[in-house]
Amino acid sequence: MSGRRPTAPEPHPAPDAAGDVVRWAAFSCILVPVVLLWYGTSLAGAAGTALGLAAVTTVCRFLLRRSERGATVRGGGRHSKGSTPVD
Repeated sequence: MSGRRPTAPEPHPAPDAAGDVVRWAAFSCILVPVVLLWYGTSLAGAAGTALGLAAVTTVCRFLLRRSERGATVRGGGRHSKGSTPVD
């Protein structure tokens, strides 16, 4: 024996699904007002829509990150085994 221990393969990092959602939401914060302006909405209305979408995106990003941290701390996440109580 060579004295080397077999090493476990490095786990692949999980895809950043929350990051993808936030990126698409940020894209929408830009795209939606542009489309509204294209179809004749006032500049103030499009700006208000952009601010509203940005606020919702920010809150959702905060909640998604907080949820991910909580799942990591608890060791949670999705489980493929186990049972769910059924009435």
